[in-house]
Amino acid sequence: MIICETNRLRIRHLSNEDSEFIVKLLNEPSFIAAIGDKEVRTNQDAIKYLNDGPIATYQKFGFGLYLVELKETAEPIGMCGLLKRDNLEDADLGYSFLKQHWSMGYAKESALAVLKSANDDYGVNRVVAITKVDNLRSSGLLEKLGFSFEGMIEMYGDNNKLFGLNF
Repeated sequence: MIICETNRLRIRHLSNEDSEFIVKLLNEPSFIAAIGDKEVRTNQDAIKYLNDGPIATYQKFGFGLYLVELKETAEPIGMCGLLKRDNLEDADLGYSFLKQHWSMGYAKESALAVLKSANDDYGVNRVVAITKVDNLRSSGLLEKLGFSFEGMIEMYGDNNKLFGLNF
C-alpha cells in the first residue's frame, strides 16, 4: 500500500517481500551504530522483524515504518515512518537509509512526507524523535525538519537526545 509520494520517492508499507532489503539495511554498520543490532541475519529473521514490527503497527495504529524507494526505478533505499513505543507518550519518527543514498536529501524528503501524512491521515499532532548523543547528522536533520531539542532520555541503556515537533 502506497502511503505517499514525492517528486523522487515512493513511500509504502513494508511487506514480507522486502525481507532481503531489510537484512541488508539492518546489518549496515551505520544502522547498528545509530539504532542497534536487531539480530536480523536471514530472510526468516527479516520476515519475523517485519511481522512483529512494522506490519503489526500498521494493524494496531494505522501507521508504522515504511519502505522508501526511488520512484523512477522502485529501488528500495531506506525506511522512514512513525513508531509507537510503549515507553513514549507520542509517536516517534524513525528513519534509516543505505549509506550510498546519504547526503541526497532523501531522509528529509521522506520525513516531511511521512509527517504530513501522519498529521493529515492519522490526526497525529505531536511527534518526537530520539537520537544517540553523538549522532550529529540525525540531530541536524531533525532541526531542519522543525523539531526542537527537549532534553535527554534513557533508552536501551544509553542516554539519547529527545526532540519534539508539534503540528
